[in-house]
Amino acid sequence: MPLESFFSFSSYHVALTTVGIIVILSRWLPRVVSRREPAAAPLMILLGAAAALLIPALPSVPDPRQTPLPWELVSEMAIIIALFGTGLRIDSLRPWKRWMPALRMLGIAMPLSILAVALSGLHLAGLTLAGAILLGAVLAPTDPVLAADVQVGPPHEGAEHPVRFTLTTEAALNDGLAFPFVYLGLVIASQGINVGDWGMEWLLRDVLYRILVGAFMGWAGARALGHVLFVVPRGSTLAETGSGVIALAGVLLCYGSTELMEGYGFIAVAVMGLTLRRIEADHRFHRSLHDFSESLEHALSAILLVALGAVMPMLFIELEWPHVFMALILLLVIRPISGWLGLLGSGLAHRDRAVVSLYGVRGIGSIYYLCYAGHHMEFVNEAQLWSLVALVILLSTIIHGFTVGWAMDRLSDESLK
Repeated sequence: MPLESFFSFSSYHVALTTVGIIVILSRWLPRVVSRREPAAAPLMILLGAAAALLIPALPSVPDPRQTPLPWELVSEMAIIIALFGTGLRIDSLRPWKRWMPALRMLGIAMPLSILAVALSGLHLAGLTLAGAILLGAVLAPTDPVLAADVQVGPPHEGAEHPVRFTLTTEAALNDGLAFPFVYLGLVIASQGINVGDWGMEWLLRDVLYRILVGAFMGWAGARALGHVLFVVPRGSTLAETGSGVIALAGVLLCYGSTELMEGYGFIAVAVMGLTLRRIEADHRFHRSLHDFSESLEHALSAILLVALGAVMPMLFIELEWPHVFMALILLLVIRPISGWLGLLGSGLAHRDRAVVSLYGVRGIGSIYYLCYAGHHMEFVNEAQLWSLVALVILLSTIIHGFTVGWAMDRLSDESLK
């Protein structure tokens, strides 16, 4: 056998080797200089970009602007698993006043953020109205996949600080609650700005019906799955096996059936996690299920982040200075001010309110929403949207990854009053 044939390189195997090296380095390098949880997400993106530029044998990653479907499917799966796991983290839902900061973040801060980003997109980046609204919706949710280090711990750990509880419950629900605004952008892109033609249908179908169906299906799915896991058959329940596969199948069933009924599957799986956690609350299976889900979530998010880094040089070709300015405005002005205003009167201490307002990392959720919109409609500003969103994700993960440990160490000892 010729030597050159024996040492021929498969681009697929080069890709596997590269991804493995990037993920290991991203998890290991931060620990060389710090004992904090590693800031792996930004390193995966940056090393992915470096690999794409420096290793010619790497196969090209599909451009999400031209081929959004694989990006949409992988990011969707990562979010489903993360939202369910986020719901499982909450040990106790009561007292109900603990929910006040999260409800304010969802009901006040998120709409304010969407409005501010949309206005910035119109006046600073020259986007169309539909593109600006879509940008606001895409960048509104905090990411449940990348925000684990600001959330409460796994089941049965307890000690749920109000800040961690707020950021956890916000991340669990705002991905689904941002969806009506994505549909709003799609409707305006296809039907124009005459609200009289589509406003009532959007409100009744995309806001009320889909949210209510999502919440109900999540609750019903959790009750049914809880019965299968913990009740039948008596003396030999599935929960005793410790396997998370059957519960993952239940999550997929809940999400898929909710989407078939035109409800919001993201809301369904988050509610499912919250509800299932109340069934046999002290059973050790909840911890096993959480750990199983978290492992899947980390694997999918690592692949997505490395892939995002690999396409980032292409996406940044369309990047302009107004996009950079907008990204900084969003992360350093819009999110903090919207959060601060939303939390007025919430009972959180000033320092805690500042942490909640600032730490809303953007990531996998933004990739999914933009792919979803691009898959269903062609936008005039799609290239500019991708370059801006990619920059926001990169900057957000950098700011979050390298400062959040310091901020969480300085949380107030005060609880909600």
